[in-house]
Amino acid sequence: MAQDIKERYINPYTDFGFKKLFGTEMNKDLLISFLNALFMGHQNIKDISYLPMERLGIYGNRRAIFDVYCEDENGSKFIVEMQNVSQQYYKDRSVFYSTFPIQDQGNVGDDWDFNLKEVYTIGVLNFVFKDDEYSKDCYHHEVKLMDTATKKVFFDKLTYIYLEMPKFNKTEDELETMFDKWLFVLRNLSRLFERPKALQERVFTKLFEQAEIARFSPEERRGYEDSVKAYRDINNAINTAKKEAKAEANVEAASKMKSDGMPTELISKYTGLSIEEIEAL
Repeated sequence: MAQDIKERYINPYTDFGFKKLFGTEMNKDLLISFLNALFMGHQNIKDISYLPMERLGIYGNRRAIFDVYCEDENGSKFIVEMQNVSQQYYKDRSVFYSTFPIQDQGNVGDDWDFNLKEVYTIGVLNFVFKDDEYSKDCYHHEVKLMDTATKKVFFDKLTYIYLEMPKFNKTEDELETMFDKWLFVLRNLSRLFERPKALQERVFTKLFEQAEIARFSPEERRGYEDSVKAYRDINNAINTAKKEAKAEANVEAASKMKSDGMPTELISKYTGLSIEEIEAL
């Protein structure tokens, strides 16, 4: 049954939405613009080529699958992923996946001198790193191999970039750079009903055209609906787990407070449990 999708523009946090905007040959100019904005002038990518996944390694019976895998005109490799769910070993997975584009450059010939091209792993994260690892205002992280004594970059050809999207809260009036504008689009696209005046660059004209659900073919519409359902199912499962964990913690705390002789009314105030629930403990 078709879903009642009321949004005008697609949600880039869905698998379909992210790949629609950044993973197709027709829209590679959007990806180029996003990458150049991300590197803030340190890179000037003029063209990219999408690379086939089958070129990457296999571990066990599983193959590494990325949202986007491409290289620029200089041979630098880029892994770009939208990661919706926090994983216990997300950093491990990210580093592990980055080894495949490195190994892919290996030459079996005797004359290969191990001269590697740059590898960039870019994670657009719809979650915040655990344990308050970074401050609430720090959402852009660029990680390289560093000499711990000198604090200087030891190897500049391997870079990990992570964007903690929930921390990006700039309003339209606060957008200054192309980086700001791209993060604003990713954060808010599905909530917009018209193109913001701050996004007047030509690349955003195309983005909003490509993101408009009404322009989709019936097949694209079905694909997007399936992707939205999967996205919502994941979010619902996460929210349910959080609520259950919080409820369990409240019950445990209430039980301890009761055993310590705290008045029932105060226990209810601090835990949110009803008087009846507390008395039943």
